[in-house]
Amino acid sequence: MPLRVISGSAGGLHLQSPKRHALRPTQDRIRQVIFSSLAERIPGARVLDLYAGTGSLGIEALSRGAASATFVEQEAEAVQCIRANLAHCKLKGEVRQDDVLNFLKVPPAESFDLIFADPPYVKSRGTLEEDPLLEKISGFLEPDGLFVWEHYAERTLGNASNWEVIRQRNYGETGLTFLRLLRKK
Repeated sequence: MPLRVISGSAGGLHLQSPKRHALRPTQDRIRQVIFSSLAERIPGARVLDLYAGTGSLGIEALSRGAASATFVEQEAEAVQCIRANLAHCKLKGEVRQDDVLNFLKVPPAESFDLIFADPPYVKSRGTLEEDPLLEKISGFLEPDGLFVWEHYAERTLGNASNWEVIRQRNYGETGLTFLRLLRKK
């Protein structure tokens, strides 16, 4: 089934996927769940799309009124695909070809209101607490910002110091965890 933008200024437009790479783009129904729950947070938001793949999460946010989106993807073919998808949707975003953990080594000048991460699935049971992404991402998020993490459903987040789990749901093999940084007292 072709990947498409669900709503907003680019709603209904189809997105390209890289031909040679086995990406697992976020399914339309899962994007719909994500964006339905974030509806009031999207307009004017600064968005970071990590492991961007086709760029579908950041493009969906831009289509719905996000102020800006930065896409981070390691694969050159996927980076070209994101740029083509942005042009096709008549949207603008910053596309960075880099390894996500390398990108997260240098804190940004301005932090983000929403961060999406859809890394390659590790299909094993276990916890997400050991994932280096959780520690490195905190300096990139606004105090009231949200981190939306897509992961293999069998991997859960139990006790994540410095993080509050806002929502955790599974949709088949896909797990979604919405997190907010705990405020320092």
